[in-house]
Amino acid sequence: MTPQRTHDICIIGGAGHVGLPLALVFARAGKRVLIFDTNRAAMDTIKSGTMPFIEYGAEPLLAAALKSGTLEFSSNAPDIAGAANVIIAVGTPVDEYLNPKLRALLDLFHNVRAHLDPGQTIIIRSTVFPRTCRHIHRLLSKDGGSWRVAYCPERIAQGYAIRELDELPQIVSGCTDDAADRAAALFSLVAPQVIRLEVEEAELAKLFTNAWRYIQFAAANQFYMIAQTIGVDFNVVRKAMVDGYGRAASLPSAGFAAGPCLLKDTMQLAAFNASGFSLGHAAMAINEGLPSFLVDLLKHRRKLDETRVGILGMAFKADIDDIRDSLSYKLGKVLRFHGADVRYSDEFARDPTFVSKEELVAGCDVVIVGVPHSGYRTLQVPSHVEVIDLWGVLPKAAEV
Repeated sequence: MTPQRTHDICIIGGAGHVGLPLALVFARAGKRVLIFDTNRAAMDTIKSGTMPFIEYGAEPLLAAALKSGTLEFSSNAPDIAGAANVIIAVGTPVDEYLNPKLRALLDLFHNVRAHLDPGQTIIIRSTVFPRTCRHIHRLLSKDGGSWRVAYCPERIAQGYAIRELDELPQIVSGCTDDAADRAAALFSLVAPQVIRLEVEEAELAKLFTNAWRYIQFAAANQFYMIAQTIGVDFNVVRKAMVDGYGRAASLPSAGFAAGPCLLKDTMQLAAFNASGFSLGHAAMAINEGLPSFLVDLLKHRRKLDETRVGILGMAFKADIDDIRDSLSYKLGKVLRFHGADVRYSDEFARDPTFVSKEELVAGCDVVIVGVPHSGYRTLQVPSHVEVIDLWGVLPKAAEV
């Protein structure tokens, strides 16, 4: 017997960076959305009308959804059965050997299997190892029933999900035509365009996108290192390359390529391809090695055990508060290993050990920009302070 449907959509992992913006956009479209999450602290924050992380444009949608009653919350697994569509938006990490940890996703399906039924459309939003969706479809179908499993990968930029859900095409695929049709109809309510692919194509499209971005950052960082070895400002070279020259316009600035997706998804491809993704491994070595390269530069100019170094920006990207996998922390650890006295500052992330940007630049011998928060564009650094600013975000007149 089909359970009574009390919600149009249940988003598992709905209090997170991927699930919550999606929930708000669907609630804005008039859908009855259930956020299912075991993070009760985050759920309480959301219920109070406050976002648990920076997401531009989200709080008005949250206030409207709470007022209209289109958004509800649960940590009780049986409530999942009341949703016509179940969207999986949980993280898919890699292990200490940089292999994908599929067990967490499989365990989730095992834990909620009793509350799922073939009448629902199961939509996987998480980034997955290729062929994972087919495997999950087989697991659900082994006891019978015609299950609808779709894959619709998230492709948003952290902090800008609301805007990008409105603007970006959504990739939709399904293990059956019926699953793909239903997922396409659902995402057509919130997306300007739906792109239909086969499941394996969609899985690779997501991984290729992040790996390509990661490789682009690696190219820029390698160029930066080469320029530094002969005392040339990479930003000056890059500007000359890209200004009015379309074939080089996609070259990003140098800087830390971090966060919970780019490295992870690149290594998922490497693991899938029998560790034969040499471009991905090279990109990892360059991007993950950049903090050590910067420290080596300083070691040639200063006695680090007599140097106070300040890191401006501890989030993994500009103008957000998410510090997950931020390379600024790796930089700090390497500096401390060589004896430096290190201070941290950030415009958005909160930590009782952080100091203000003004205090940091006033009290340090060296300032390294870890992430180009917009608040640094007018920050004046004393002339006696050495500045390492890969992005060129600080005022030029402040550098020495």
